[in-house]
Amino acid sequence: ITNSEFQVTFYEDRNFQGRSYECMGDCSDMSSYLSRCHSCRVESGCWMMYDHPNYMGNQYFFKRGEYADYMSMFGMSNWTRSCRMIPMHRGSYRMKIYERENFGGQMHEMMDDCDSCMDRYRMSHCQSCHVMDGHWLMYEQPHYRGRMWWFRPGEYRNFSNMGGMRFMSMRRIMDSWY
Repeated sequence: ITNSEFQVTFYEDRNFQGRSYECMGDCSDMSSYLSRCHSCRVESGCWMMYDHPNYMGNQYFFKRGEYADYMSMFGMSNWTRSCRMIPMHRGSYRMKIYERENFGGQMHEMMDDCDSCMDRYRMSHCQSCHVMDGHWLMYEQPHYRGRMWWFRPGEYRNFSNMGGMRFMSMRRIMDSWY
């Protein structure tokens, strides 16, 4: 899939009703296209949706599929205001997670999903990480539950600017999801 093949259609009302907006790339503020957004169809690609403009607020992951009432489905209190497409990654996945901020405390290198860093590593949570390869979703609760955050390659020294989240499970964003 190339970036030009990413596509999602947003609808103002549930069940794909009302005005629609077709999106083929990042959109920092959907309010100029729709007054609200309660359903969407992801034709291709994986997307991160945000409940505030400019990629702020809570994050929600969407892969190819139909979401007739995603607010109820995900327990969202607000509708999508901005979105980003997640580039496809082919190859290995590698990330180092750390127990404390600034790469302190226990460190573990991961190359696959982890449904509980407590069960696998005896680490109560993760407060910093270094993503070397691939795109990852990290969740505040074990078993891929709770609020999530999208991590792309880079160093993340302190999660306090993410609402103080402490992550307890991690999942790779796989090319088979596109």
